[in-house]
This record gives sequence, structure tokens and C-alpha cells, in this order.
Amino acid sequence: MTYKSDFLNVLNERGFIAQGTNIEGLDAACAKGVVTGYIGFDATARSLHAGSLIQIMLLYWLQQTGHKPLPLMGGGTTKVGDPTGKDEQRKLLTDADIQANIDSIKGVFAKFLRFGDGPTDAVMVNNDDWLSELGYVEFLRDYGVHFTINRMLTFDSVKLRLDRESPMTFLEFNYMLMQAYDFHELLGRYGCTLQLGGTDQWGNIVNGVELCRRKDATEVFGLTTPLLTTASGKKMGKTEDGAVWLNADLFSPYDYWQYWRNAEDADVALLLSRFTTLPMDEVRRLGALEGAEINEAKKILANEATTLLHGEEAAKSAAATAQKTFEQGGLGGDLPTVALGGADIDAGAPLIDQFIAAGLCASKSEARRHIKAGALKVNGEPVGEERNIAANDIIDGAVKISIGKKKHAIIRID
Repeated sequence: MTYKSDFLNVLNERGFIAQGTNIEGLDAACAKGVVTGYIGFDATARSLHAGSLIQIMLLYWLQQTGHKPLPLMGGGTTKVGDPTGKDEQRKLLTDADIQANIDSIKGVFAKFLRFGDGPTDAVMVNNDDWLSELGYVEFLRDYGVHFTINRMLTFDSVKLRLDRESPMTFLEFNYMLMQAYDFHELLGRYGCTLQLGGTDQWGNIVNGVELCRRKDATEVFGLTTPLLTTASGKKMGKTEDGAVWLNADLFSPYDYWQYWRNAEDADVALLLSRFTTLPMDEVRRLGALEGAEINEAKKILANEATTLLHGEEAAKSAAATAQKTFEQGGLGGDLPTVALGGADIDAGAPLIDQFIAAGLCASKSEARRHIKAGALKVNGEPVGEERNIAANDIIDGAVKISIGKKKHAIIRID
């Protein structure tokens, strides 16, 4: 399908569109002038993870096609917790915890968006600025009357919890009212007429669209993207070891590069279209590669995705480390590193302790399981038993330790 606006044409070609409240109306508005749109991000952790990237890229393309993005930090809604997709209530955070998380998260958006005072410059907003000022009785009187319990019970975020007989607090039940109020508030403050999000947020988005119609007599728009899973059904942004954080202090640029490099063959075209800015002709060419050639496409994916988040130099360094480690059998400089002194070696330095210190294993029991499976290696050779680092393990002042073929670290001997 061809649209009038660059924004929807780009999203359509790259596979971002799942559903919308009035696609034709949104298309006309985007073709006519600048549209202001927002996506909310709750501050439940110090960093967003790769699962949030699809929403960040939506804001990126909104701005690149001539419109104004508003990344909304959920300083207020985080106090409640989004019940969507959850079987139990989120842990409630203090105001100080939430603010610390917001401060930590902010820097990621500057990598993707241009902030400033211009008509299409991004503005970061925080819904705590208005939600914490609401009087409870006044809020229920002025806005609660526009929501029926009957309809709210049909939304997936509520229905699935009840179907599984999982408790849902009244606090969580209020989340959708608060999110709808955000849209109404952003319309009044910034002229915002578009809310974007994943399909799991569809019910919340529709509530906001309806509230703006009732309270402001204004048509606003909602647009969702498909929820992304890998070809094998895994959730985007997760690995066997945990979340793929976007903050470099929680997940290194090298590990981030490796995350994309290790993508499944069947996902390459989809990931290139969603998480890089490469032209779609190039995306289709790379996605069609097969056999050994698909590995070159994965390297391009890793380079492009890492450059967007961490910068070109970090991407080049990660690629060089990977080549040295995997293709040349050497010791790449970006690998996790543990420092030991000669005295430590003389006193006896258990290998499994170094695997834990390097972050390759979470516990001694996990390391022992890897030893039994033959997956724990020193300088590329499997370790058959628990032992200390030996003198002949040290090559040019270092020991390369690995689990399997993809997880490596370096022990530097001072």
C-alpha cells in the first residue's frame, strides 16, 4: 500500500505498522504538516533494553520524516506499574529510585533523536509533572466517568490476568486511566495528536484517543507496531544470560555487537529493516543471502545497530575484537578482563573463580556443569576438571577463557 505521507510509507516498507485508529486520517495529517507524536517509557530499571528499540526507532523515523517526537518518561505511571503481560504486580519503587532510573535512561534517546526548540526537535517529558498534581476525587469525577468497567474488563491487560486467576490490584487497574490522561495532557500542552506503541498497548491507546475525543472534541490518532519475537519464538531483547541493556555500563558495546552478530539467519532481513537505517533495497539484498554469505549480512547488522547506539568507533572496535577472537584465535581488546598478580598464581588461582569474576558464569555450580559438559575452555582447550591456573596456561601475559564458542574473557597476569 502507498501512503501520501513519508512517515507512513517508511513505516509500512520497514514493517512497523500493525494497526491504527484512523490510518487514512493520520496519513492526511502527516502529509499536511508537522505531527507531534509520543511513546511512553516507564522507568522500572536503570536502562531500557533492546526490546524497547522498536519504539525508539518509531520516534527516530517520525523525526526523520519531518515530525516532532516526544519521548515520555513515566515518572508518574511507574509508581503504579503497567499490568500488561504481567502475572503479578511490579515491585513499587520510591520516588528517588524512579528519578535515578530516568536520569540513567535519558542519554540513550540523545543517540537517536535531535533535541532542541525547533518545530521538529524532540522534547523529553515526564508524566509525573501532571499525574502527581491530580486530586484523586477530582480526577475520578472529571475523567473516571468516561471509562466503563465493562469495557476495561475486555482489554487484554486485564482479561488475561483474570483468566489466569492472577490477582490484579485496584492500583494497577487505574494504570489505563492514567495513560489515557497522558494523551489528553500532551494534547493540551504540546498539541500532540499521535500515540505510538506496541500491539500490547492497543487498549490503552484506544482509551486515550477516546478520552481526547470526549474531553477535547479533537480527533487524535493511535498507531501500533507488531510485537517482535525471533524466528525461534524468543522475545526480542533477551538472551540466555538476561536482558540486552542499552546502557553501556550494563551491557558493553562489544556484547551488544555480538548480540546482533548472533542473530538467527531467518531474522536478518527483519532486523535490518527495523533496527538499522540502511536503504530497503540493501536490506532486501542482504536478507536474501544464504549459506556462509549470511554471516557477512549479520556483521553489517551488528555494525549498523551498534553504531546507532554506541557510535562508529565503538562498532569498529567491537568488530575488530570479534575478528581477532573468533577468526584469528587471538585476544580481542574489548573482551571482559580479570587482572591477577603473579603472587595470586603462585598461591593458587582456581579457574572457576575467574570464570565467575569475568561474568561468564554466575556460580561455581554453573561452572562445574560447564566443565562436565566440556564447554569450559582455557585458550580454546576444554577443561576436564577443577584446577588452578597453571603456568603453561599463560601466553604473552594472558589467559583466554571461554564457554562454548561465543562467550570469552581474558585473564591478564600482572
